[in-house]
Amino acid sequence: MQFLRALFKKPANEPVAGSVPSYRIYTREFDKTLRAGQLDEVLEPISIEHAAMLDAAWQRYQGALLDWRAECNLAALEASRLVRIQTTEQMRTDTVVSILVDHSGSMKGQSILLAAATIDIATDFLVHLGYKVEVLGFTTTSWKGGQSRKHWLSERPRQAKPGRLCDLLHIIYRAADSNFPHAGYLKPMLRPDLLKENIDGEALQWATKRLHARPETRKLLLVISDGAPVDDSTLNENGPLFLSKHLTEVIETIETESVIQLAAIGIGYSVNRYYRIAEEIELPEDLGMSTLHLLQRLLLNNEPQKSD
Repeated sequence: MQFLRALFKKPANEPVAGSVPSYRIYTREFDKTLRAGQLDEVLEPISIEHAAMLDAAWQRYQGALLDWRAECNLAALEASRLVRIQTTEQMRTDTVVSILVDHSGSMKGQSILLAAATIDIATDFLVHLGYKVEVLGFTTTSWKGGQSRKHWLSERPRQAKPGRLCDLLHIIYRAADSNFPHAGYLKPMLRPDLLKENIDGEALQWATKRLHARPETRKLLLVISDGAPVDDSTLNENGPLFLSKHLTEVIETIETESVIQLAAIGIGYSVNRYYRIAEEIELPEDLGMSTLHLLQRLLLNNEPQKSD
């Protein structure tokens, strides 16, 4: 067990705060927002090798987590019972829950597999109670800054501290108005060529913008992540705290406005350094139970939110 903890624990190597430039974006020209089924348009059609890896991961997702799923499903049944007792149908149908998943490269393997399985169980739990549910993911389209960095490198003269210098990829796995999705809607999350860099601050802004457009009175946003925002192209030109400072500012804005209730779960990472409502788990296998427990806490906390 100690070996597994060491294997999945994220090193605490974040830099000390200093002078950090104000957040800016070099260009949005190459950013993409699309549905999971459209990923081939950005990542190019999946290779034969990656397709085989994806199929193997999907088989593990479907058949190798039976005991883990059984335990989580029992917890979901008990949570459903408590939520039904303590809330009304009107309260549930007037609530929307958005789940935002970090698609950084460090999530590869067990973390993303169990994140997908957790989301499947959590979505089932929420939808059957009458809640609206949205599932989103965030990463970049490529490594090393992509087209944005190439464009910046071609500039003469080249501007210093250009701001965020990469191509964002925001993915909609499930929109809040969707009917309950087919069994394979999360399969693209397991693509070997998907997970890259993570720009958390802008991903939160995107998710909250979508929630603000929703008619439900109560809005919840749950973030699943395994570390601080990282994009080498951006940090190399703007300093090591550029992205984490922006994330802190975005979170403070959301929490101060109190329109959206924000929470996070960190996999081997102390997300409470950013989020007021946060839980840390040591191993990816703990994600299912922790997510259900945190959702239950959020759903039964009927503290009124400010309206849009």
